[in-house]
Amino acid sequence: MRESIRVRYYECDMQRVVHNAVYLAWCDEVADRYFRLAGMGGGDSHVGDWDVMVKTAALTWTTSATVGDVVDVEPSVSRWGNTSFDVTFDGTRDGAPVFTATVTYVGVETGTTRTVRVPDEFRAAVAEV
Repeated sequence: MRESIRVRYYECDMQRVVHNAVYLAWCDEVADRYFRLAGMGGGDSHVGDWDVMVKTAALTWTTSATVGDVVDVEPSVSRWGNTSFDVTFDGTRDGAPVFTATVTYVGVETGTTRTVRVPDEFRAAVAEV
């Protein structure tokens, strides 16, 4: 899947380029859609008795995006662990790299911070998205 995001004025800083924190906000929005397409959620941000929490996020900036640009963000699972997984987000403008972010998500029991194994059904569904 790929989400296209048009850069809005308020997302830019004094240098008139997208503020660094905005890239991670975009990743969060794209992850929500990605996980929902894989069957996690519905009306909620979780399914059954498990959910995810962010453990780490790393962002590498390549070039600027500015007001009116369209940035395409494409997520993919780049690592599976027992209770965690990494999603890499590639952001491009007209096919040229803008940023790459890798976010580590940890499976948790809904409403807690107790880790749980990421369900096999979710792993299989993500592979189909």
